[in-house]
Amino acid sequence: MKKLNKLKWVVAIAAAFFVGTTFASKVSAATVNNDYALSSNQGSSLRTSNNVIIAHATAVYAPAKNVAIYENRTWYSNSAYVQYIVGDGGKVYRVGAEGYQAWGAGSWANANAPVQIELAQTYSSSEFKQDYITYVNLLRSSAIKYGIPTDVDSSAWWGVKSHLWITNNVWGDHTDPYGYLASHGITKAQFAHDVKYGFSSSGNNVNPTPTPTPKPSKPTNKKAVHATYALHQKGKNWLNPVKDFGSGSNGFAGVPNSAHDMLYIKASHGSIKYRVHTKEDGWLPWVHKGNKNDTVNGVAGIKGHTIDGVQIVYTTPKGETYQQAYYRSQTTQRTGYLGTCADNGTVSGYDNFAGMLGEPLDRLQIHINDNSKY
Repeated sequence: MKKLNKLKWVVAIAAAFFVGTTFASKVSAATVNNDYALSSNQGSSLRTSNNVIIAHATAVYAPAKNVAIYENRTWYSNSAYVQYIVGDGGKVYRVGAEGYQAWGAGSWANANAPVQIELAQTYSSSEFKQDYITYVNLLRSSAIKYGIPTDVDSSAWWGVKSHLWITNNVWGDHTDPYGYLASHGITKAQFAHDVKYGFSSSGNNVNPTPTPTPKPSKPTNKKAVHATYALHQKGKNWLNPVKDFGSGSNGFAGVPNSAHDMLYIKASHGSIKYRVHTKEDGWLPWVHKGNKNDTVNGVAGIKGHTIDGVQIVYTTPKGETYQQAYYRSQTTQRTGYLGTCADNGTVSGYDNFAGMLGEPLDRLQIHINDNSKY
């Protein structure tokens, strides 16, 4: 989903909860509510190419109905809406028109996706189960309807694609829906299997994943990887580099209650890329080196411009135990670290970037491992 101000999003959705009547029509195996569908003179008038179906999650714990109301009301001002929102115990709400471009994942994705589907987020396991079955079946039936393969996130430029696939292969910074699915125990492999085969009307897998025969465990090939990093204090100097993280003032990069404008990161093994978001410029390009003396290719940031967001991705060398960057930050405007981020989007609820946009980032912690040590 296109990033919006989350506080504004939550308030608007809460206010929308009391609005709406009920009118429904049958589509696929689910009942689709059209109360909040855009009219014929709203939304994009551009037709799509039929290459991909895009799977989203809303990134906010709120009823699907509220999300639909919000997208209907703000589709133009926020330039963000999709065709369907699934939630509220397996219900489907339509906003955009199928076959016409929605505004959900950037220009390439919007032009190639006749259907984009949001999954509303809930803490209820029973509600999630109903939502998930409907979500999977709607993704699958939409793909079949438009002659699109039901393979999820394959290397081909057609099929069912997560927003994370769009980010990794085209453009953007979103990782949904995997963080939310993982919070309810759904892995990427399970999601791909379910979309490929679908669920029956009773909610059972049409082709259940067979229980694998246990294989002898292989010895791991895990290498110790250390992250060395430093922040440049705005208007002053580079701070001393930090190795991994710890307690006290030596356990993080940055100065509490201060703004910072440049960052460099180095990994002792494998490769790492990173970028920063500044209040003045938005997201800046990815950096693949870490050298404070090379402010063009070895440093993320612009001198004098305030960093308020950081993204990091670690790549494990082939044949080694998979590891990733785990990182977290604080800001000058709130106490305590924000949620932990993981570079592959598997941390439930907070996996997009470290920081809070609009608030200067005042300290940062990073480590590379196969699990979070925070």
